[in-house]
Amino acid sequence: MSVSTQPLLSLRDLAVTFSTEQGPVEAVKGINLDVNPGEVVAVVGESGSGKSVTAMAILSLLPSTATRTGEIIMNGRDLTTLTEKELNSVRGAEISMVFQEPMTALNPTMRIGDQIAEALLNHRKISKKDAAAKAVELLARVGIPDPERRASGFPHELSGGQRQRVVIAIALACEPSLIIADEPTTALDVTVQAEILDLIRSLADESGTAFLLVTHNMGVVADIADRVAVMFRGDMVEIGTTKQVLKMPEAPYTQKLLSAVPRLPEARGLGMTPPPASDIAVMELIDASVIYRKGGTSFAALDNVSVQIAPGEILGLVGESGSGKSTLGRSALGLTPLSSGEMRLFGETVGKGGLRGRGERRMRGRIGTIFQDPGSSLDPRTTVGEAIAEPLIIHRSDRPMSSKDRAARVRELLEAVELPANYAHRFPHELSGGQRQRIGLARAIALEPELIVADEPTSALDVSVQAAVLEVLKKLQEKMNFACLFISHDLAVVHEISHRVAVMYAGQIVEIGTTDDVLLDPQHPYSKKLLSSVPVPDPTVQHARRLERLTRSVA
Repeated sequence: MSVSTQPLLSLRDLAVTFSTEQGPVEAVKGINLDVNPGEVVAVVGESGSGKSVTAMAILSLLPSTATRTGEIIMNGRDLTTLTEKELNSVRGAEISMVFQEPMTALNPTMRIGDQIAEALLNHRKISKKDAAAKAVELLARVGIPDPERRASGFPHELSGGQRQRVVIAIALACEPSLIIADEPTTALDVTVQAEILDLIRSLADESGTAFLLVTHNMGVVADIADRVAVMFRGDMVEIGTTKQVLKMPEAPYTQKLLSAVPRLPEARGLGMTPPPASDIAVMELIDASVIYRKGGTSFAALDNVSVQIAPGEILGLVGESGSGKSTLGRSALGLTPLSSGEMRLFGETVGKGGLRGRGERRMRGRIGTIFQDPGSSLDPRTTVGEAIAEPLIIHRSDRPMSSKDRAARVRELLEAVELPANYAHRFPHELSGGQRQRIGLARAIALEPELIVADEPTSALDVSVQAAVLEVLKKLQEKMNFACLFISHDLAVVHEISHRVAVMYAGQIVEIGTTDDVLLDPQHPYSKKLLSSVPVPDPTVQHARRLERLTRSVA
């Protein structure tokens, strides 16, 4: 990589302070950082460390309660001195941003191709026809299958990983000098993640695009970053080359952060011991299919799938974006009806030919749900206590609890997820991502469910917070003995928490077995590909893997 001696971006004494009812809060405390052309600089740290605030400050995207001081020099200009009109000419054209949550970054009412074309039409002298053609080209570039058809579709028709690729395509549209990527691979499975990381690295190496990468995934850092900056409580506690920081960390906080990274074990016998066999499954799919039809074409999100979960068992469900993992989970919750086949919950058929109406509703009361994004799953207008109490009101209308008993139950649930009782009076925006996810967990166990469906419950969390949430989930499962469908693209996390693992590919389960059998000795070619794509926090290993991937692609 050829790196210019003149930095593309320079942060000098950058500080950000938020005004709150409790007084000023210093989110970023006078940091200094350079990003050179063609360089990938990763900023890491746990939730609340200031890394995302730093990224947002560069483009003046902070809320009105924030005060920013210091200098942000981009191509010789101090961005802090620019007017809003001048900044609009910079955003998207010179600096683009890839946000963590694609559903909030994409307009649900606009076609995907139009959203990409909009970025070109705003910053380039280009016809609508050429912009539309460029949009299709960009979709193909970021690995979206059938890009012409997808360009005419809407965001809700794509999987989470595919939506993130669309957001990256929008960021690439005007060929900016710098792309700020805030957790760009959080929602992606490991195989798709590897492809996106290869794309980012090739852009940096071949076109000189610089990247400021905000992430909590140390494997991603090891894979593509040239340098790493570690943040803790608004300070930059360590900065150096990726090899220096990941293999020879000096700051105690960096050492702690690396020790919290979940890793797949190399030896067998470290997985969870499966619970005793049971005659009645908590959840069972029998020859289940979910077919989507549009414009004379059909797509099988689930294709003749049969699987069951025993009482007290945690079944890990892994597979690439669009493989059908979330569709299976939504089917278990009754949110996506089956096109054919049968769904049984606790031994009884639900849906067509089975329980419906009030009987099905009572059945749903025995199931808890943990969503991927705790921020969007909690109503911002209600307090934490009201959110946790909601299931107690909805599912116990036939035997309602008094407000005093509900308040006592909320306190018990907060204690169960290791949060203070006074958090019941807070609102979701006053909590960190990890705290919001614990609230989601507390709400999921409110009715003492026999089954929990957890869809990517830790993907948005940094490694230290993720470890704490997983530990709470494991303790609760051991105490309450609920079964769990644990959907995740993080194979190390799946190994840590699951009794068995099912691997999905193209709507089918291609391999299923004990955690050790599937993740340490995979038999199906796709399972082997999945395991080989798992990034590890070792730049030497990741460099070798990248060379191997490039060699395979050339061959």
